[in-house]
Amino acid sequence: MARIKYYYDTETCRYERTRVTKMDILTNFLGFLSVALVISIVIVVIYNTYFESPTETLLKKENKELADHYKVLEAEMEGVQEVIDALEERDNNIYRKIYEAEPLPLEVRNPGRGGAEMYKKVMEKGLHNRPFVVSMANKIDKLKRKALIQNQSFDRTMQLARNKEMVLSSLPAIQPIENEELTKLVSGFGMRINPFHKARVMHEGLDFAAPRHTPVFATGNGKVIAIKSNSVLETGYGNYVEVDHGFGYVTKYAHLGDIYVKKGDTVTRGQKIASVGSSGGSVAPHVHYEVIKNGQKIDPVNFLMYGLNDSDYKKLLKLASRENQSFD
Repeated sequence: MARIKYYYDTETCRYERTRVTKMDILTNFLGFLSVALVISIVIVVIYNTYFESPTETLLKKENKELADHYKVLEAEMEGVQEVIDALEERDNNIYRKIYEAEPLPLEVRNPGRGGAEMYKKVMEKGLHNRPFVVSMANKIDKLKRKALIQNQSFDRTMQLARNKEMVLSSLPAIQPIENEELTKLVSGFGMRINPFHKARVMHEGLDFAAPRHTPVFATGNGKVIAIKSNSVLETGYGNYVEVDHGFGYVTKYAHLGDIYVKKGDTVTRGQKIASVGSSGGSVAPHVHYEVIKNGQKIDPVNFLMYGLNDSDYKKLLKLASRENQSFD
């Protein structure tokens, strides 16, 4: 039951009943709405400050998942970068050690970005995570460019390989006689005792001792450029064969017995070109083997790479390093 309000009228000296006008009702109602609005705003602010809405919770969860995915992608890209770096290092070693060529310059292998215009569209979108997007795009772009350059480098190495195939087949890379037991190398390259006057002199090749008529093989593809046969002198190289392998390499096989090729013949690696003898200045049947690069006599043991494992090669190196008496 609504309360009835009275007020004291001083003119009539009586209590009069209070009359509520429409304006009073409207004023009270507006006041109530104002208070309710202020309270509502305060409640909303407090709620938004200390509590998350379902939408915010979902968005924060998605952002966290995206951040985790970004870290995973970043780690994977670092792994790809390491693989490309390893490929580049191997590629450079192939250029230097196998093809004897200069590798790609560093400025070619590390290209710059496409400029500020490249990510202009990303920047204009006003994304909240623009730095992450631009950083990721930059890394992906760099990996794509480096992969493209590495692919082009592989094309170059394939061309070098085709050219190098002829070089590799021409290199004097085998022993001039069969020597499976590795016992026939009796004197190496360097200062050795001459068997005639017993003085230490420069021995410019390798001596392989073997019975007479043992086959002597060409150590690489090439062309016979010189022959000396039927030598009656007991000094010098005696019967010998010289083979030009191209690319600055010449091999010489001396103190031979029979010779099975003639000047101008083309020979292949492993082809029998002569037999072991003891012609010229020789104290026992053997073949004196020399490698000449651009007119300079060099140590042939450095070229004995085919048909030998590491242990065999080390054994030959040890035999060739002995400062003993040569056979010529």
